[in-house]
Amino acid sequence: MAIAIIETGGKQYKVFPKTRLRIEKIEGQEGDAVVFDKVLLVGERDAVVIGTPYVSGATVAAKIVRVGRDDKKIVFRYHSKTRYRKKKGHRQPFTEIEVLEIKN
Repeated sequence: MAIAIIETGGKQYKVFPKTRLRIEKIEGQEGDAVVFDKVLLVGERDAVVIGTPYVSGATVAAKIVRVGRDDKKIVFRYHSKTRYRKKKGHRQPFTEIEVLEIKN
C-alpha cells in the first residue's frame, strides 16, 4: 500500500490512495483535479524515500470533492470587573479532497 506525506496550507498530511481528508482551502471548484508536488515522504512497505525537504519528481493526484466552511467557533473575550465583553464567531473554510494516486 502506497503512503505519502504532503504539505499544503502550512500543514502536513499523511495520505493513502482512495482516502478523503479535509485540508485548508485551496483554489478550485468541486470536481477539479489537483496535484500536490510538495511531497515530504513517499513509499511502500520496504521502499521509503524521505525528501530533503521534498522528494523530487514525486506527486500526489487528488480530486476536489467539496468546498465549504466548518462549524462556527465562538471567540469570547472577557475581563473581570471592567464590563469588558466581546463575542465573535468564526467559520474556517476548508476543501475536502479524495486522493486518487501517488506517483514516485
